[in-house]
Amino acid sequence: MKGVRHYPGFLAMAVGCLVILYAPLIVVTIYSFNDSASITTWGGFSWRWYADVFTGPEAPRFKAAAWNSITIAMLAATTATAIAIAAAVAMVRGGRFRGKSATFALINLPLMVPEIVTAVACLIFFSTIGLTTGYMTILIAHITFCIPFAYLPIAARLTGIEDVYEQAARDLYATRAQAFRLILLPLMLPGILSGFLLAFIISLDDFIITNFVKGAGMETLPTAIFGSVKQGIKPNIMAISTMMLAVSVLFVTLSYLANRIGQRTRS
Repeated sequence: MKGVRHYPGFLAMAVGCLVILYAPLIVVTIYSFNDSASITTWGGFSWRWYADVFTGPEAPRFKAAAWNSITIAMLAATTATAIAIAAAVAMVRGGRFRGKSATFALINLPLMVPEIVTAVACLIFFSTIGLTTGYMTILIAHITFCIPFAYLPIAARLTGIEDVYEQAARDLYATRAQAFRLILLPLMLPGILSGFLLAFIISLDDFIITNFVKGAGMETLPTAIFGSVKQGIKPNIMAISTMMLAVSVLFVTLSYLANRIGQRTRS
């Protein structure tokens, strides 16, 4: 049986897709090291725009926005992961119950609904209950759409763990809570770590929902970058974008490695 690479035109299509996806990222990364203030003319290699991010005139704004992004992402990922663990245990170990299919659909709904729809819905909800937009509304919205990203790796890991370990613990007079804490939770750890990292980076990089529910005077790093770009693209924006890209790649890689470790442990 022939592999897909033997089909006519597959290689050209694959290369074309890779170029379209990654060429802009490569260009931004290269020009973030440009010594010139121009974003189109190469003036030599320099770290000046990375230094400008931390010491330039816009540095206080970017530092405050970065702090908001990191703290929101940490809180949102932690809360979403805790909820995802409970949901995964209920869905995978809970057996059959009424509305299980509907519950699964609700958990994964944020993955299927367009992000702009979620953003508008969150804004309308917060306005209806009289909650002032700001840090807390961003956090609540991020927790909501991070849950399925945390849930999927955790549920996948839990599905691959046979229940004989918990049954053995119960036979040795462990309580249900002890069996979960001492047996199941350590076995789930690679999936939990993968889900947390994925939820963290999704929250850190989000722009659309954040822009709708952030309120006046509240900025995260993506919204701060967008505000600066509206005044014109500057080389320091390329430096910030490159750093965010590096962080995203790092966290996605760590999530992938955590999944691989979990698969090897299961095997």
